[in-house]
Amino acid sequence: MKEPKVSVGVMFEPKIEFILNSGFICNGAEYSGLQSVKLSGGKIEWLGKVFDELIFEPADGSISSFELKDVTIGINFHWERKENQLFKGSLKFIVEGEKITAINLLGVEEYLTSVISSEMSATASLELLKAHAVISRSWLLAQIDKNIEITNSSEKYSTMTESEGELIRWYDREDHTRFDICADDHCQRYQGITRASTPIVMDAIGQTRGELLMSEGKICDARYSKSCGGVFEEFQYCWEDKKYPYLVKQRDSKSDTIIPDLTVEKNAVEWIKESPESFCNTTDNKVLSQVLNNYDQETVNFYRWSVKYSQKELSQLILKRSGTDYGDILDLVPIERGTSGRLVKLKIVGTKRTRIIGKELEIRRTLSESHLYSSAFYVEKEMGSEQAPIAFTLKGAGWGHGVGLCQIGAAVMGEKGYNYKEILLHYFIGATINKMY
Repeated sequence: MKEPKVSVGVMFEPKIEFILNSGFICNGAEYSGLQSVKLSGGKIEWLGKVFDELIFEPADGSISSFELKDVTIGINFHWERKENQLFKGSLKFIVEGEKITAINLLGVEEYLTSVISSEMSATASLELLKAHAVISRSWLLAQIDKNIEITNSSEKYSTMTESEGELIRWYDREDHTRFDICADDHCQRYQGITRASTPIVMDAIGQTRGELLMSEGKICDARYSKSCGGVFEEFQYCWEDKKYPYLVKQRDSKSDTIIPDLTVEKNAVEWIKESPESFCNTTDNKVLSQVLNNYDQETVNFYRWSVKYSQKELSQLILKRSGTDYGDILDLVPIERGTSGRLVKLKIVGTKRTRIIGKELEIRRTLSESHLYSSAFYVEKEMGSEQAPIAFTLKGAGWGHGVGLCQIGAAVMGEKGYNYKEILLHYFIGATINKMY
């Protein structure tokens, strides 16, 4: 197996300005300097001519780089912002809908250098970085394989089922059909060479080059999130109804504590009310700074957290985020939970409409201006004099979907002296680590 290439969708705008910092070849000629493309009649206009697609290949791959202006990062998150970003590799433009998509084409190991630098802090330990290199590489190649399977299948792939009384939707990278993955948190945070990689990141990638998590002869769909909240979630409760043997419930701890059945409502509420010992139950800034970039460090309480809305605030928020008018919200009723206590289905009861929504990210998107920290929460209602709720408090656990590697837990394990293989096999139960190229 040779090192694969990857195509990354970086930005989506009707007009894109970019700088070729050295020579790039396009349509047989060499170009450099400031350029711009814009949408024109469903095609790409550049230098007064229109094209279905454009590709700029570096004249010298060792030194060539390009800069994209005003790339949006943190799309739909509370810290969404624009920044100029620098990339190596090739640059391709295509048209999708009413926008031009800028795509970066490059080798997997070069891509990983950016992902690890973007996802992790430069202060992270070598073992944590090595573990992250293996899961990021595995996740990426598993997604490419999955996309090929979906493309070759005669069955229509859908991430949503909807009826009058229920909307079940999950969010995965299958939204992307003309490139492998996107550059935002929807896939993996990728910012080219904008943030200089450190020697330790290069070392972690070099030491694990070509290593993949494998299970039953296939590359593992190696998911990760910030904090599992003490128990791992299972894949099928967050995405399609598919059970993977290596993504199963387990305590984020080496203790022998028995996990209560958190799919049972009473147990889930009691679990969230507690703050049990776990690898990811930490307030150690030295550890947290290894995982959280500056804008993530704005989040202080993540292992156990609380959010409060007045009835009016919640009603307006749900209308704005879902586009569905439930009227005044009367109740939020848990219908189904996963193995970590995360809600898979939630019933929204309003004066105009009642509906069940899921899965976990749909719930998180509907109940927050950006994303709730997780769907592992229970609801406390404050009742008014007319027996109508005047406020709702959501009390929750963890940060993210909780499937696979828990980044904060893994950082703590690294600090405690576990090596990267021990960290990986704690989170991906029964998997193996194989060098494939």
